[in-house]
Amino acid sequence: MINFRTILTSQDIWYVLLALVLAGMVSFASTPLVKALSVKMGAVDVPKDGRRMHDHPIPRMGGLAIFFGFVVSMLLFVPLDMEKKGMLLGAVIIVVLGILDDIYALPAVPKFLVQIIAALVAVVAGNRIDVLSNPNIFSSNPVWQLGWLAYPVTVIWIVAITNSVNFIDGLDGLACGVSTISAASMLVIALLVSELDGELDVAVMMAALVGACIGFLPYNFNPAKIFMGDTGSTFLGFIMAVVSVNGMFKQYTIISFVVPFLMLGLPIFDECFAVIRRLSRGQSPMAPDRGHVHHRLIDMGFSQKQAVGVLYVISAILGLSAVVLTAGGAQKAMVFLLAMGVAAAIAWRVFLTGPAHEKPEQTEEPAEEGEDGHE
Repeated sequence: MINFRTILTSQDIWYVLLALVLAGMVSFASTPLVKALSVKMGAVDVPKDGRRMHDHPIPRMGGLAIFFGFVVSMLLFVPLDMEKKGMLLGAVIIVVLGILDDIYALPAVPKFLVQIIAALVAVVAGNRIDVLSNPNIFSSNPVWQLGWLAYPVTVIWIVAITNSVNFIDGLDGLACGVSTISAASMLVIALLVSELDGELDVAVMMAALVGACIGFLPYNFNPAKIFMGDTGSTFLGFIMAVVSVNGMFKQYTIISFVVPFLMLGLPIFDECFAVIRRLSRGQSPMAPDRGHVHHRLIDMGFSQKQAVGVLYVISAILGLSAVVLTAGGAQKAMVFLLAMGVAAAIAWRVFLTGPAHEKPEQTEEPAEEGEDGHE
């Protein structure tokens, strides 16, 4: 069992708290400046189709403030080895791509190729899933040695999670809040296993990401004063994907295979359903539509705030399940199963029933994926 007293009284906890607070302060203070910069550079979302939930132009490059908060805190509190330098370099590529996309609305294919390059930068620097726990608990081989497959498997994971956060970026405060919950879950789990090498760094990085998101959220809650745009959504997905590679996937237990999928459960589920839905209709997986989970909730009659609240609850349930599964124990496992049951019931209602399931596609010219339909 984990010694919670040792963890909670450790001096290292102050580094985590300081990283969180500093990132939040930088993000909060820089958001008004980023908002002004967005307007000046033309990174403004103008509603032009039925997928958008706002009715007036709103700046959409706010993710730059989240990036500033995270980087400042990380540079001050986390020692930079080769893996972390590779992660930061890849993140810079992602942010530059996001800024250009928020200004010029780039085509999907070039964006996808640049995301692969950013992921390769992080992977070549050492951020790789070299070993996976075998999900088959009855197998005599407890782990899978990936060998050369570590490179494509990790790149696929990073690019998929990067885009999954962008997919759910459709209502005020949704993607940023869900990312905050996911990162907070990763933070708690990193603290629980902080006796393992490198996990404290994971905790500090996740604290910085949580703080940066919290600092931005007051400007992003409905009615939003600024959107984080692709600059923010892809950055958040990229960082969480790479950090999960360094943290959760490197434990040689069955939970290391399951936990990352729980922590990032909502964006992963939405992305998987979107790809399946589009392929079944003969569309490109990147073709935008109005079938995302947040669209379904709105079509069910929820307001924006109510829909975001429901999705926050689902994310919190999945994050709690990941924490409970990590801590272990029979009673905690029962809580985990109950939480998963509730999450499954809600997911079934949202994804497989409701007006959006039967509604025809919008006839307006679609926009690209992104927050509030403001892709």
